[in-house]
Amino acid sequence: MPPSPTTAFTVIAADGARVTAYRALPAGRPRGIVQVAHGMAEHAARYRRLADALTAAGYALYANDHRGHGASAAVHGLGEFGPGGFQSLVDDMAAVSRVAQAETPNTPLILLGHSMGSFAAQLYLLEHHARLAGLVLSGTAAVDALVEAMAAAGEAAGPGSMNAAFAPARTDFDWLSRDEAEVDAYVADPLCGFPLADAAMASVLQTAGAARHDPRLASVRGDLPVYVISGEHDPVTGPSQAFVDTLLGSWRGAGLGRVDHTVYPGGRHEMFNETSRDAVTADLIAWLDATVARGA
Repeated sequence: MPPSPTTAFTVIAADGARVTAYRALPAGRPRGIVQVAHGMAEHAARYRRLADALTAAGYALYANDHRGHGASAAVHGLGEFGPGGFQSLVDDMAAVSRVAQAETPNTPLILLGHSMGSFAAQLYLLEHHARLAGLVLSGTAAVDALVEAMAAAGEAAGPGSMNAAFAPARTDFDWLSRDEAEVDAYVADPLCGFPLADAAMASVLQTAGAARHDPRLASVRGDLPVYVISGEHDPVTGPSQAFVDTLLGSWRGAGLGRVDHTVYPGGRHEMFNETSRDAVTADLIAWLDATVARGA
């Protein structure tokens, strides 16, 4: 299957920032739209393999480089969100959703957020849940529980603290994947692995850390399908998935009743770049197919 054509476009954000976004379309009319929100210190182009699999399965894929990342770093600089902080990043995602739904109307939209993108998706859920036919989270956590546990262990929150469980490590990013080629590609990428500015990181932790306690969670419809993907040994998800369980416990307590959680044995943080990525992607597509079919 040849790679699907990808085109770039610009979204003018609510604060006037120019955010770079991308679309990849299937051969025929899309069965659904998957919008990807990438993680911290990476960029949307790292999801090209996933985009090819999704378009081959009939889905349109939309994604943007978050402000402070990839091509969108031209707005405020690499690792910088600007005055609006993490909330601006979430607002940018909503702007991309509006473009996607305008270009392919009457088509179900599923948001897929990975890591920091999953933290942004938790906020998007509070503000824009009416747009969604489904939500997928990868490498996620209850941010407040993650931060509290790291503080108790005397560690600062952030990517640099995640490698400890894999010592002696070959690189500083062994925690991302068991696939050494994928880790090496990340290390070699000048648009990956950088630190967020202190203000940007503080904004992530403060804004996303409050999301599961937000009273707006009660207004999210209870039948929204949610699919959570975790690696067994992902330090973000916590020991025995404790930080994911905390998040999902809050959501179920608020009335979300269609939450599925798959844990992949041996997996680390980036399940779409793991040695088991083909199975992970096939499972995602099966979930998407079932979700779109139920909503038809």
